[in-house]
Amino acid sequence: MRFMTLADVAEELNVTVRQVYALVRSGELRGIQIGGRGKWRVETQELESYIQRQYERTEQLTADEHDEPKGHTGAADMISEND
Repeated sequence: MRFMTLADVAEELNVTVRQVYALVRSGELRGIQIGGRGKWRVETQELESYIQRQYERTEQLTADEHDEPKGHTGAADMISEND
């Protein structure tokens, strides 16, 4: 399937349709409007690109956490304290 409905994307990402709509409207996730009613569709390749960007963003965030100054309680400290 080349194009997915917002409901299909929501199911794939395990989020709500409203969240997917917000991603499309903000431009974070590229989509197109088609038909007389302007129904949104997302190309599968665009969804895969979005997912890849989120992986890269997450990697950057976790790398930044490792660079925090000593004495700062980061997420990793919180996890080990609660285990």
